[in-house]
Formats: sequence, C-alpha cells, structure tokens
Amino acid sequence: MSGQPLTIRPLEASDEAAWRRLWGLYQRFYAVDLSEEVHRSTWARLLDPAEPVNGALALIDGAPVGLVHYIWHRTCWDIADSCYLQDLYVEEGTRGAGVGAALIAYVRGQADARGVAVVHWLTHEDNHRARRLYDHVARRSGFIQYRRS
Repeated sequence: MSGQPLTIRPLEASDEAAWRRLWGLYQRFYAVDLSEEVHRSTWARLLDPAEPVNGALALIDGAPVGLVHYIWHRTCWDIADSCYLQDLYVEEGTRGAGVGAALIAYVRGQADARGVAVVHWLTHEDNHRARRLYDHVARRSGFIQYRRS
C-alpha cells in the first residue's frame, strides 16, 4: 500500500456494484451463498439512517478494496450501546497492508463518537491471518459462541 492513499468512508447509494462485488467475495471466503432477497434487504438496511446497521468501504486510490458492516445494539451490561462489527473483508491482494486495521479503527472511531461502550466481533477459529490482526488490535473475550438455527 506504500504511497497509495487509503480512504475509509460510509457506504453511498452509488456504491452498490462495488459493495456487491466485495460482499460476494466475502461470502465466497466463508463458503456461503446468500439469496438475492438477503442482498437487497441488507443493501437497503445499510443505506437507511433509521436502521442500526451501517457499512463503510476502504478505498485505495479511489478503488474499493475492503468493506465493513457494523450494528449498534443495546446491552444489559452497560447504559451505553454496544457495537457488533459483523463483517470485515479485505481483498486478497491488499491483505497485510493495514486496510483491515484501518476499517476496525474507523468503526472504533464511529463508536467513540456515539459514546458506545464496547466494539466486539467474531471470526472463525481457523481464520489465522485475521486473528493475527485481531489479537493485535483487541483482546479475546474468552467466550465461546453457541448457535441454534
């Protein structure tokens, strides 16, 4: 990334094609295939200021190379809201250049501006490359996720 300006900014309506491309690559990474209905709904939520769901793009020289989705939510453990950083994706050729850390810092900045108590996220246990970054910028909670479908 040396010498190339990195910009992180909120998603805009004109970003749909770039968002869909990165969102599709992220899903491929996790071997999931979401329906078109979910894509449309997610995109609409990301652009709706009344929704707690937010998103941003990372751009290098104006070209989208990463995305982040984050959700404001209440918690019983604090008066202030929390922030769930739900999705973080950086294109393969750009990984290791600080884009992921910049996206996390962006979300943390948005959370700080909003007075949010905690920013938290999950990753798959075998996502070792991402975990190296996460171990550097945050503390593991020690909790194990359980899920019922």
